[in-house]
Amino acid sequence: MTEIKLNYHKTHFLISAPDIRHLPEDTGIEIAFAGRSNAGKSTALNALTNQKNLARTSKTPGRTQLINLFEVEPQCKLVDLPGYGYAAVPEQMKLKWQQSLGEYLQKRECLGGVVILMDIRHPLKDLDQQMIEWAVSASLPVLLLLTKADKLSQSERNKQLKMVREAILPFQGDVQVEAYSALKRIGLDKLASKLDAWFSPNFT
Repeated sequence: MTEIKLNYHKTHFLISAPDIRHLPEDTGIEIAFAGRSNAGKSTALNALTNQKNLARTSKTPGRTQLINLFEVEPQCKLVDLPGYGYAAVPEQMKLKWQQSLGEYLQKRECLGGVVILMDIRHPLKDLDQQMIEWAVSASLPVLLLLTKADKLSQSERNKQLKMVREAILPFQGDVQVEAYSALKRIGLDKLASKLDAWFSPNFT
């Protein structure tokens, strides 16, 4: 397989869609970023692309209510999915997000991998585990990013990493775990090289 290195700084916003029917043609490779509403998805995307406002960040978790697509290169897209879990919104709206999230994950043929973001201090909540389970059952590779790693000391960080790596063994899929901090740029290179590997079939 060709070794590629994409320039994520060139990433630009493509479209926001309420559901998969409003997305562009199902071609190329899309890599989805998923996580609880307060896991730091938008912040992680902004750090990866070195753009302050590419993905909307907000003091109020749960502002990503649409499926947001960003293009790195033609046929290589990053997808910011609606946050799940905590969000101060009406129950009906929550269900609608979950429906569009589930539909995207189950029906989008060009989905090539899932980055699941979890706060390193509170990893593997029920919905996170469901998400990992789902991805593994769909034979999708998963990268678990333990965000806000700068909030812990090096030894605490290593302890959490070890604990999560052991906890995911029963899932028996292609699941990798890395610590990540957008603020201190911890794990940024590992994220980029994992995305490169997932996008590489587009260049063979």
